[in-house]
Amino acid sequence: ETTLPQPPLSPLTANGQAKLKELEARGNWESKAEYILTVMGAIIGPGNVWRFPYLCYKNGGGVFFIPYVLFLVTCGIPLFFLETSLGQYTSQGGITCWRKICPLFEGMGYACNLVISFSATSYIVILAWAFFYLFSSFSAELPWASCGNWWNTGKRLKDSIMDTLTDSCGCFAQNTTLPVMEFWERRVLNISGGIEEMGNIRWELALCLLLTWVICYFCVWKGIKSTGKAAYFTATFPYAMLLVLLVRGVTLPGAIDGIIFYIYPDISRLTDPQVWMDAGTQIFFSYAISLGFLTSLGSYSSYNNDCYKDCFYLCLLNSGTSIVSGFAIFSVLGFMTYEQGVSIEEVAESGPGLAFIVYPRAVAMMPMSQIWSACFFIMIILLGLDSQFVGLECLMTSVVDLFPTYLRREFRRELLLLAICTICFILGLALVTEGGMYLLQLLDHHVCSGTTLLLLAICQSVCIAWVYGAERFYGNISDMIGYRPLPLMKYCWLYITPTVCTATFIFSIVKYSPLKFSNTYVYPVWANIIGWFIATISLSFIPLWMVYKMANSNGTLRQRFSVLCRPVDDLPVNHTCRTDGPLHLATSDVVSSNMELKPLSFTAGDKDAL
Repeated sequence: ETTLPQPPLSPLTANGQAKLKELEARGNWESKAEYILTVMGAIIGPGNVWRFPYLCYKNGGGVFFIPYVLFLVTCGIPLFFLETSLGQYTSQGGITCWRKICPLFEGMGYACNLVISFSATSYIVILAWAFFYLFSSFSAELPWASCGNWWNTGKRLKDSIMDTLTDSCGCFAQNTTLPVMEFWERRVLNISGGIEEMGNIRWELALCLLLTWVICYFCVWKGIKSTGKAAYFTATFPYAMLLVLLVRGVTLPGAIDGIIFYIYPDISRLTDPQVWMDAGTQIFFSYAISLGFLTSLGSYSSYNNDCYKDCFYLCLLNSGTSIVSGFAIFSVLGFMTYEQGVSIEEVAESGPGLAFIVYPRAVAMMPMSQIWSACFFIMIILLGLDSQFVGLECLMTSVVDLFPTYLRREFRRELLLLAICTICFILGLALVTEGGMYLLQLLDHHVCSGTTLLLLAICQSVCIAWVYGAERFYGNISDMIGYRPLPLMKYCWLYITPTVCTATFIFSIVKYSPLKFSNTYVYPVWANIIGWFIATISLSFIPLWMVYKMANSNGTLRQRFSVLCRPVDDLPVNHTCRTDGPLHLATSDVVSSNMELKPLSFTAGDKDAL
């Protein structure tokens, strides 16, 4: 049989063959379900359970939904869609995606991944606490339900507390929640007097922290193959636990009173700027935007995946989970106020105070309290665990995409992951000391949320909408999904999202007040300086990278800027922009008059040639 000589590969076909090998080496989601469940795990975490319900109650009940939905439509969904589609279009992680789209803004990827590193090191401590409570739940009597334990009395209690203790068992005369408070502060944390007194490592918490890191390692060590499989359990089982707790909560006496407090509308609260600030920060907090999570996860999707519909469904699911969690939490708080004869204001808290003080106390008042306690902390662990290992997977994706030739060899990725987990565990030991709680709040306040995420969101919107071009990016998305999304998205990227984020950032600066712990301990000035310094380190990558790239490029300043704002040539659809003359930004007003659409994805003939 005669074999005909094969014609030489055209540059287009050779480029397509190289891209195919690169994508095969990266891998893809084995199914759409794995992708959806993994993103669910990334965006739905403990904050949906302990933060949103409290903010809703605090800011006017059902009225809070008005600013929340407005921020969701103008910031949450547009940025969620932007990051997801960026990853799917470039098939790159959170750093190299910016190198492909706009090399001048590559520093934004480094900034986001540094914030992820800080978050992975700090927030995992919450899972260590939850494991400690879970293990403590398997006892004949919940240890925080009584005051006859060794941690309920002792010389280390403050005089102000001693004055209110009774002689019999060391409980507050007017505050029946003291046993659970003492379990939290003296047994779990053994909390010191301030960040100046870091104290000793709590070795029981350190072992729980080690257990959490080991679980995260094995969930991520084979990349998205293991991450996607783990998400089948970690992303779905919390909903079963939430449903169980919801049914149990609404059947308790007094539950309806708690639900009324949760949703009863107070129209006058809409005039308070803090309500709008809380709504905006909650969107950024709960949707994992501005961190590169969604970009890295989207990069493993097929090119023609309908990411537009995925984003809408996932955003609605996230907000729906927050709302339903509010009913589960406040029904139990209503039962607690009914049993103790106190007002809802005395028991409603946000954050760790709700998960580790208020809810455990309420559970201790139920029949078969050990079962309900175990269900609650299993839910908290799984909600936090998938957010943790998905963040770790996104960090690994970004690093491996930076050095694909070196790190995609056998076992090198696994060794790098082991090194990252080990370093983060060692650094995290500072957070399980007696003063670790103060350090955790400092990192959370300055580095991992708030102003940092707002500034990153502004930079993302400016880069995509004004430098790369909103209209151009819309064309890329249309090529992927086969139709054009709502124009609202484009106008949000161009105008609404950066304006809202800038206004929220300015408001947060104007309303800035010194950081406090439990409304009593004021952090020293040096601690706040350290917090702002760490936050500045991550954000400084953006301007420093711009200066570095401009300094190492050739040509005039204008020519350098023009070249560094141009996307690379191996994107699925390449827009070749004019570089001679003034820089033209591809916004909705500057369309393809100076662009040439050049398909670099596979054509039918190219596929046959391959």
